[in-house]
Order: sequence, then C-alpha cells, then structure tokens
Amino acid sequence: MAIGMRRLLALGQRTDAIELLDSGRLSRAEVAANLADLARLNRLPGGTRTSLRAIERLVGGNAARILDVGTGSGDMPLAFARRGWQVVATDVNRDVLAVARANLTGEARVELIDADASALPLDDGAVDVAHSSLLLHHLAPGAAVGALREMRRVARHGVVINDLRRGVLPLASTWVSVRAFGHSPVTRFDGMVSARSAYTLRELDALLAEAGLTRRWRSPGWMPRVVTAATA
Repeated sequence: MAIGMRRLLALGQRTDAIELLDSGRLSRAEVAANLADLARLNRLPGGTRTSLRAIERLVGGNAARILDVGTGSGDMPLAFARRGWQVVATDVNRDVLAVARANLTGEARVELIDADASALPLDDGAVDVAHSSLLLHHLAPGAAVGALREMRRVARHGVVINDLRRGVLPLASTWVSVRAFGHSPVTRFDGMVSARSAYTLRELDALLAEAGLTRRWRSPGWMPRVVTAATA
C-alpha cells in the first residue's frame, strides 16, 4: 500500500515546483498572512521547542549567539532571545523582512539583516550555532550544500536544520496541519509543495556530509518534521 501510494504521489524524488512564497507574485498582505500561519505551525511538535533542544545540545546552558537563516516572521528568533541568546536573523525576501522587522521591534537581543544563505555577511566562526527552519526544502541540492557550507563556516559549534522529511506520512500530516492551522490559501498550497520538495533523512545526511558536516543528534525520525544537529 505504502509503495503504491508513494508511486502515485511521486514521492520517490523531490519536486522542483515553486512555492507561492518564492514566486515574487504575492502582495505584502499575503506574505504576512502566510508567515503568521507558519509561526502558528512552529508551535506544533517538531517546531520551535525542538529547535531549542537541538541548539542546547550544541551550546549547553551557556550564553550563545545564534544565527537564524531564512527567519520568516521572526518568531523563532524571539523564542531564542527569550532563552537569553543573542540572535542574528536573516532573510532575502524584502516583504518577509518587513514582517519580521515589525515583529522584532523592541527586541534588543535580535539583529535583523538582509542576507542570502549562499553568501552570509559574517566572519568565520561569528556565531555559536547556525540554525534554519523550513528553509532547506526550498533549495535544490547544490544550493542546499552551498547554504550548509556557509552555515558551517560561520558557526563555531555546529548547525541545526529543522525541516520536513519527504514521505507518505509527512505528506498526510502536512495536509492535516495546513487545513487545521493554515488560514491563508497560500499556506495550504505551499504546505503541500513543501512536503513534496523536502529531502528524505538519508538525502539530508548526504547533503550534510557533502558540506563537511556530521549528524550528532536528531529528533525522532518518524516525525513529519525532524530537527538535526550537525558539527564539522
């Protein structure tokens, strides 16, 4: 049954379909609505709390400086700041940055910058941990490896990747989640594209290895959304 379903849904290979958020055709209001939905989804299992656990695996209870690549609405940097960490939050989409800037106003522990994951404007070892959430599936394999190499370069202790994994269960779970918590039609469309664009855990480990990283910790691999901590 699972094999037949996988073939039917073409999950053997990741799709290269473009999400609406990446299309450049959305209004700022549509972007804001989509990002609000994603912040809501980040409160589900596998989201912000699991990223916090993974980062703590790398830095312990120490003060830390965290890089959040592809920050979206800025909800994760706010959670990191509440943990007491200093945060550099980046995104390359101007409408996304505008939403994040409004949400992060007044939070002195978070610095927001316009930066692409492939060319981070930070010195080697400038942060303790480089983190991304729901970013990697937007990138083709070559671009994903390039982003991981950049994240490895700027991070002293390691890299944390929070993303969907491709498969029948994640696809079904994503459908349920975006229907239940996604108020925006953009979220409902992009959620399904995301589930089919995601990497399998084996593919993710191969990308990490190509970028010079080795997996050190992973949240439960059967979950639709999995968090991986890796070091050089």
